[in-house]
Order: sequence, then structure tokens, then C-alpha cells
Amino acid sequence: MSEVERQLKVTSEARPTPRWSVILPVYNQADHLRQVVAGYRRSLAGAGESFELLLVPNGCRDESEQICDELAARHDDVVRVHCPGSGWGRGVQSGLTASRGDVVCYTNLARTTPEDLLSVLLYAKAHPDLVVKANRTLRESLHRRVGSLLYNLECRLLFGLKIRDINGTPKVFPRRFAALLELASYDDLIDAEFALVCRRRGYPVVEVPISSSRRHGGSSTTGMKSALRMYLGALALRRRRGGADD
Repeated sequence: MSEVERQLKVTSEARPTPRWSVILPVYNQADHLRQVVAGYRRSLAGAGESFELLLVPNGCRDESEQICDELAARHDDVVRVHCPGSGWGRGVQSGLTASRGDVVCYTNLARTTPEDLLSVLLYAKAHPDLVVKANRTLRESLHRRVGSLLYNLECRLLFGLKIRDINGTPKVFPRRFAALLELASYDDLIDAEFALVCRRRGYPVVEVPISSSRRHGGSSTTGMKSALRMYLGALALRRRRGGADD
């Protein structure tokens, strides 16, 4: 265990167990990170539940890691989580491993407003036996809408998944749905794996419509190349995990 990991483990063990664990992978988001985290803290503080915000920088090339360290040092409810590599999936995995709450959530910090995060968490609070996830009903560009539609159709054909928005976040689930804490995909496929695990384990899923989709800042990492990787990756996930009738 490295010195950084040892210090994080000691810090984690010293903190009281929160009700909500919110995992926030961070990638080159220095321009809006402080503002968004402040908004999350204000929004969640009024909900009557204890919480931890798990900041997981993964492969950042800007000042995001230093800002995560700064925020964790300043606020008891913010935790900086070490990630051994880059990628959305690795960021989520690292957060899942570090999370301690009875209810676990992960979301795209760049696109999730404080209001949307709180509304999905409160819906999960009212329905503790469900997996609750966002269904983003609007996309900011035509190519993102078409790309999302094609990917969702592919996942339905390959795996029998009837979820309307595979990649939609926030995603929230009770810790007792333990298989969701052991997702194996390192990249964007982790969301399809999440949905497939829910289907295989019989975890009931409800989608909450969310209309906001604009980024807080920075630029999207989803382009034609990354979309193609997801389409091909879904085929690889089928080979690894099996298809709709398995």
C-alpha cells in the first residue's frame, strides 16, 4: 500500500459512516470543480441525511487533483479518492471501493446540477428497494442524441436491456445490492455493465426523467472515436458477460 493510500485509509476509518455516498469522477474539470462541489454541498446539506462527496481524479492534466486535495482538506464531507489509472470506469470503481454509505450514488459531475442530484437521491430515499437512475430526456446536440439512441438500441438487442438511457446519471442504489459494488469495466462500458448486473440479479430499476444536459464547463470527452469504442465495447461485453438469453 502506498503512502497516499495509507493516509486515505486512515482518514476514511476516522470518519463517521454517512447515509449517502456520492461518487464524482473528475477529469480536467478545474474550471468548474469548486463551484459544482459547493453547490452539491449546499443542496445536500438541507436534505436531512449525512453524506460524503467522493472526488476521484483520474488522469487529469490540469489542476483538478490539487483542487480535490484542497476541498478534502477544507471540508469533512468531501473525500479525495486515489485512482490507479484513467477512465470513467476506473474512476467509478475507485469510488465504489472507497464508499461507505448505506446508499451509493455515482454521477457525471460535469453535467449534473445540484437540483438533479438531490431529486434523484430523494427519490431513492422514498423507494429504498429500487435502483434509481436518471433518464436524460434532452441532449445538447443532434449527434449526441443520435449516438445515445443507437447505443441504447444496441444494448437492448445484445442484452435485452429495456432501460431508455444506459449512460444516464446519477445512478443510485442501496449498498445491499452488493454486486453493483463489484463492476469490472474500466471505461464507459461500466454503465452498460451496471444495467446488465441489475437485470441478471433482479435489482428493480426505475428511471427518473432529467431535462438538464448542458455542461458546467470544460469540453466533452465523448466524440466519434469514443462512441465507436462504446459500440464495439458492447460487443466485447456480450462475449464476456453473455447476451440477453443467458
